[in-house]
Amino acid sequence: MSRSALDNLTELAREARDKAGQKLAGERQNAAQIVAQLESLQRYRREYAQQLQAALRQGIDPATMHNYQRFLASLDEALERARQALAEQRQRVERSQRQWQQEQRRLTSYDTLAERRAQAHRRAEQRREQRATDELVTQRWGRRDTAPGGY
Repeated sequence: MSRSALDNLTELAREARDKAGQKLAGERQNAAQIVAQLESLQRYRREYAQQLQAALRQGIDPATMHNYQRFLASLDEALERARQALAEQRQRVERSQRQWQQEQRRLTSYDTLAERRAQAHRRAEQRREQRATDELVTQRWGRRDTAPGGY
C-alpha cells in the first residue's frame, strides 16, 4: 500500500470517527433533553397530585374530582410516552457509541500501520547510513594500507 493511499485511508477514517463522534454527542444531548422533560413531567404530576390531595381535604364536587383524575391520567400517559422515548433514545446512544468505537478502532489500525511503516523506513535508513559509514571506514583503511609508510 502506497504512503499516500494509507494517508488517504487514515484521513477518511479520522473523518468517519469525527462524524460518528458528533452523532454520538447529538444523541447524548437528545437523551439529556428527554431526561429533563421526564423529570419535569414527574415534578408536575407530583404537584398536581398534591393539589388534588389538598382539594380532597377541603372537599370537592364529583365533577372537579373527575377532572383531576382525567388530567392525572393524561399526565401518566405522557410520562409513559416519555419513558418509552427515553428507552429508545438510550438505544440510539448505544448504537452511536458502538459506531464511534468501531470507527476509532479502524483509525487506530491505520495509525498502527503508518507507525510500523515509519519504523521500517527508519530502520532501513539507519542500515543505509551504517553501510555508508562502514564503506567510508573500509575505504580509509584501504588507502592507509596502500599509502607509503602505512598511513
